[in-house]
Amino acid sequence: MQARELQFHIQCLPGQVGRYCILPGDPGRCGEIAKYFDNPVHVQTNREYVTYTGTLLGEPVSVVSTGIGGPSAAIAMEELCNLGADTFVRVGTCGGIHLEVQSGDVVVATGAVRMEGTSREYAPIEFPAVPHYQVLAALTQAAQNLGKPWKAGVVQCKDSFYGQHSPGRMPVSYELETKWEAWKRLGVLASEMESAALFTVAAARGVRCGSVFHVIWNQEREKEGLDQKESHDTSAAIQVGVEALKLLIQQDRAEGR
Repeated sequence: MQARELQFHIQCLPGQVGRYCILPGDPGRCGEIAKYFDNPVHVQTNREYVTYTGTLLGEPVSVVSTGIGGPSAAIAMEELCNLGADTFVRVGTCGGIHLEVQSGDVVVATGAVRMEGTSREYAPIEFPAVPHYQVLAALTQAAQNLGKPWKAGVVQCKDSFYGQHSPGRMPVSYELETKWEAWKRLGVLASEMESAALFTVAAARGVRCGSVFHVIWNQEREKEGLDQKESHDTSAAIQVGVEALKLLIQQDRAEGR
């Protein structure tokens, strides 16, 4: 495809986004995240992609929504990379799998199960979907610094939300239910829909990416009759993501990066 300045989907131009980007799924969350920036400006809205740019510690940073799932998330990352972005933090939501993961917790991904399709068009299935070690370290340090209830571990990524929540009615229930049991036995913490694609695209593009999530619910705790409350307050995960970007900015400056 011919190189172009105006990016096809996010509809942004060079100079309109920072090298550090937060990637939520929900377009409605972008304005809330932008409030943590200094001097945020709404840059563009097109389809599921909403972009704000401001500064953190004097460094240009952006928040760009990706919609739901790997395909649209990969498009956002590709086009942001075309504009010079090189550091990404996905801030999203997830559903707990491990019984110790409770609604309201913050989960930092140390890897992602590639049970989705987008990453397979970038790398063979044997290639692991893992965050960049500097972003992972910044996210865990940020969670500690802020005193949030957090856990770090592998997350599972899928393309079908209802394949997870209603697997028994799917014609391939035999596969979905068997693999879900495998994820539980392997200690997978939570399920979401974007990180496997983002980690793999980041590796292919030579950029840095990590993910942090707010746990809305844990269906396995529900099955076991354990106490929990459905939680939609994503502020803790957002704060961890913003704090992680600040740590990365400081580290990059110290290293002259």
